[in-house]
Order: sequence, then C-alpha cells, then structure tokens
Amino acid sequence: MQFLRKLNFGILKKIFFISSLIYFWTYFVYNLGEISFNINFEKNWFEIFLSLLFCIFSIYLNAYSWKNIVIWFGQKSTENNFISFYVITNILKYVPGGIWHFIERFNYIKSISNSQLAFYSTLIEPYFMLCASCILASLGIFASPIYLFLVIPLAFLNRKLIYIVLRFLDVLKGKASETFQLTNSKYELEETINLTSFFPFKAFLYEIGFVFSKFIGFLICFKTVNPDNNPDMIFLLVVFCLSWSIGLIVPTAPSGVGVFEACFLFFIGKSIPQNIILVSLIYFRLISTLGDLLLSVPFLFRKLLKKI
Repeated sequence: MQFLRKLNFGILKKIFFISSLIYFWTYFVYNLGEISFNINFEKNWFEIFLSLLFCIFSIYLNAYSWKNIVIWFGQKSTENNFISFYVITNILKYVPGGIWHFIERFNYIKSISNSQLAFYSTLIEPYFMLCASCILASLGIFASPIYLFLVIPLAFLNRKLIYIVLRFLDVLKGKASETFQLTNSKYELEETINLTSFFPFKAFLYEIGFVFSKFIGFLICFKTVNPDNNPDMIFLLVVFCLSWSIGLIVPTAPSGVGVFEACFLFFIGKSIPQNIILVSLIYFRLISTLGDLLLSVPFLFRKLLKKI
C-alpha cells in the first residue's frame, strides 16, 4: 500500500490515454481510404434502433446493480427513485475528471445514510463492472488456459475479502477521498459497513447483464456494418470485455473514449478487417453516447434551470 501511494497514477493514466488516442488515430488515418460510413438508414433503421435499446437497457441493469450494491453494504431503505437518479446522472461520466457522476451519487446516498457507506458503495461499483467483464472474458479459456486468471478479481468479491479491495481502491482514489472530505475512512470502514450476505449475487448478476447487453449493442452495429462477416462470437465477446475493462480503469478517458477503441483494435489484430472494426466502434460509441444523453435530458435540463 505504501508503494502504491508513492506511485503517480495520474501521470501513468494520462500517458496511457494519450498513447491510446495516438494508436487509434494511426489506425484511422491508415485505413481512411477504406472506411465508409454509408449505412442505409432507411433499410437498417431497426438495427440501429435495436442497438440503442440494448445500450439503454444496459444502463438500467447497471442502475439496478448499483441499488443492490448499496443494499449489500447495509442500507435497509432504498427509495423508488434510486434507479432513475442513477440513470439520469450517467451522462456525467463523460465529463473530464471521471468522478462527477460519483460525486452526485455519493451526495444522494449520503443524504439517506452515513458518508462512509455512501463513499464505499459508490467507490466499489466499477470493481463490480470489472469482475463481471472479466468473468465474461474468461470464456476465452476455451482458446487458452491463461484466461483462467481473469476470475481472480471475483474471488475478492465477498464479505471476508472485500475490505482489502476497498482499501486498495481508497489508495488509488486518494483524490476522491479529498473531494468527498472524508477523514480516517480506512479505520472506520468495518464499523460503518455491515454487509448483508457473503456474496452479492443480485448486484453481480445485474452487472453481468449490463456488460453483455453492451456487447449485444456493439454486435448489432458490427453486423449492420458488415452483414456478411461471421466472426467467432466468443472471441469477439472476449475482445470486447477486455477492451471495455481497460477503458473502465483509465478514468482519464471520459467513459473510456479512445482507450476502449484502441484496445479493441490492438486485441483484434488482423482477425477482422480493420476498416470494418473502426466503423463498428465509431457507430457503437455514437449510439451508446446517444443512449446516455437521451436518458439524462431531465437532469441536464434541471441543472440548466438552476444556473439561469
């Protein structure tokens, strides 16, 4: 932990983010002559709409996961607008800094519970996403036994070991602790959080549904761009989950923009034509962002009225 505290993760993340952008744009420029965005919207409107629906559905699954995480951490009463509040604040993940959606949710939970539960239930959510994504990516074990190591994060997702994860995240998110103005959080952790079960089944299953629903949204984009290409679906799922996981843990990139795409191109290699992957990734990013924006319009409108 002392070693981790001395590392400047902010600089490392920025270097990785910039490198990812350079890598993505290099691929984009190199394949520019072969890239075509000419999708027949009149013919493929249903596929585009279906991809949007899966992206929106994934957000709601993520919201239900978050609600069950809060319940697992000991919050007994959860209001009905838990889900809607999560959904409408999701757009804030695109704001540079990568913590503003966390701040809104932290303040919301703090208003009905204690600050420690609010902080750690908010902090742990990305770890649930990472575990779900890694479990799906571990399906690559059929190709190589090395993918078995991807189940390791899940081993810590239980009542006995979760405190190790929380302390580790607390070190990595030191600035977040300062932003939330928390003191002595690591000493009060086990006293203020009362986990309701050994393993958070509901929250984890919702999170798996979230990642898989995102993948279906991407897969629809891929098949729309090139309906004649029939890749190995397991391979595509593994690449998607690994790329999305890396984009998740590099918060310098708003919602993993650039990092997810660059990692996907790197992992996919030459298994699928690069121009097809590039167009699919761009369409998926646009549709996914549109889903976030559509659901967050009420929140953005309310914020605008306050400023006026």
